[in-house]
Amino acid sequence: MLGLLLRLLPFWVREPLFIVIGSVFGVRIMYLAVRDEAWVPGAIGVAFLLATAVRVHTVVRAVRARRNPAPAVSADGAVSDAVVRSQSQPQGPAGQRPAPAAPRKEPNAWGQAVAAVAVFAALGAALWLGPNLLPSGDNSSPRSPSCPSGEDEELPSAYTGASRAVTGGQLCEALNRTDLVRLLGTPMETATVVSGTSDTALLTDGKVARPEAEVRFDTYTVNVSATYNELSIAQYVKLMEFGEETDVKTLSVLGRPAVLSSDHTMSIDLGLGSGGSGGPVGQGPPARTLTVALDGKDPGGYYEITVWSTSGALPDDGALVDIAETVLPTVPEQAV
Repeated sequence: MLGLLLRLLPFWVREPLFIVIGSVFGVRIMYLAVRDEAWVPGAIGVAFLLATAVRVHTVVRAVRARRNPAPAVSADGAVSDAVVRSQSQPQGPAGQRPAPAAPRKEPNAWGQAVAAVAVFAALGAALWLGPNLLPSGDNSSPRSPSCPSGEDEELPSAYTGASRAVTGGQLCEALNRTDLVRLLGTPMETATVVSGTSDTALLTDGKVARPEAEVRFDTYTVNVSATYNELSIAQYVKLMEFGEETDVKTLSVLGRPAVLSSDHTMSIDLGLGSGGSGGPVGQGPPARTLTVALDGKDPGGYYEITVWSTSGALPDDGALVDIAETVLPTVPEQAV
């Protein structure tokens, strides 16, 4: 319907409208293609701009034709018969000549074009800037879930003994970022599940604080935890070597010792369809973990950033380093 209405408009209104529409959408699509590194939208944007260039050429030719009018010429080069007849008609006596007709006032083509460009430039600006101008309370687009407040959470006694222990809620606030999907390479996704818990490490009799937070997307799940024990990264690497673990790589992140390692998540079959007895704990999809010391001196304790997906696909190691360099500086280090 919109296309039909546009085709019914006069030439000097329709063509400038198409030029503005093609320019706005072409530039916008090209911007999104470059930002997301996607070639399909880029090809669509190029097509919009090429079609716009053709229309600009058509308008330029029409403007030149209006400035330099010429008598109609047939295909064989002869002047139109209508022009010859109008010039060869006998003129009557001067007193009997009809009064010359008043010239027909044509619409101002430039005025129409400028008005059309102004209207659609405003519409294009509204389309471009609309998402940024929406009020914060607008619910028209999906938003990431919020982290639990943790105000009424009773912390284990291990947190009072750790001088810099943070809570799971604080880790969640640091991890639940709007740019986390960009760091993972999936910029169009939105978090589906967000959580944070203040627990203790396994096999420590509740004496080692280990808060953690998790943000789940359609493609990846990211888990960040902090363990406040006396195990340094150097000792951690030796344990890996003793266990003959593979795919281990040491590096430095934020000026602190760090190590990359791979493991598998756990899979638990609840067995709800067979009497609720449940099944054995199995091996889940592979996961990649970046372990970073709490500070550059590596006295003991570390952060762990783990990423996995149900499909088994993993982002490259650079994504984990980017997440660590973006998230860890925002984690508060304070006594509980």
